[in-house]
Amino acid sequence: MTLPIPAIDLRGGQVVRLYQGDYAQQTTFAFAPDVLAARYADEGATWLHVVDLDGARSGQFENLATIAAIASAGRLRVQAGGGIRDEASVRRLLDAGVERVVVGSMAIREPKTVAEWIARLGPERIVLALDTRFRDGAWALPSAGWTADEANTLDDLLPWYQAAGAKHVLCTDIDRDGTMTGPNRALYRHLAALAPAMAIQASGGVRSLDDVAALTVQGVAGVILGRSLLEGAFTLPDAFRVAAKAGATC
Repeated sequence: MTLPIPAIDLRGGQVVRLYQGDYAQQTTFAFAPDVLAARYADEGATWLHVVDLDGARSGQFENLATIAAIASAGRLRVQAGGGIRDEASVRRLLDAGVERVVVGSMAIREPKTVAEWIARLGPERIVLALDTRFRDGAWALPSAGWTADEANTLDDLLPWYQAAGAKHVLCTDIDRDGTMTGPNRALYRHLAALAPAMAIQASGGVRSLDDVAALTVQGVAGVILGRSLLEGAFTLPDAFRVAAKAGATC
């Protein structure tokens, strides 16, 4: 079954959303992160996706205390990332109670190193964040909080990681992120064809319960819900209901 997963993006200790990954186009929400996480737990969430946007740019854990507080509350299983540059950083998040560490820039720049982490720590501990933009006829993979272009493409890396034993991949169409213009369903069909054995989490552009249902029918493992929940486009309980109904028809 496809699992709706609420998301909290952190910058300066606040809950924010960026438009297409642009740090200059930020919306700040008046929710304390721990209170928002507790609300999502009350509404039936089992997993929470957390991004340290400061860390994604600086390579430092700038919101670790907030992430650790949410994880230590014990109400949600947390996958978190932002600023992972070495195995020690991965272990630091795991020690803070995070169950899955989301690795982005390193997964793109140094895949052999990240494959070694997966081999040592296990495929359940690492989520590859292969966030992408379609440029010049290929799915490009920007890094460093989507601010730097890299040579590897999505079509290069995802099959390679599947062969290396990776299990979880989160993929955001950056051009849809924070826009609420609908998810790029063609991208997720492409991912399923590239790496059919991997559990794919869809992110970016989800605006309605119809989008949740469409992604569920498509067979993604998870749907990341950020702005749509924060702005009240629909509720998390409704997302669970729609995903369960759509999954039953597959």
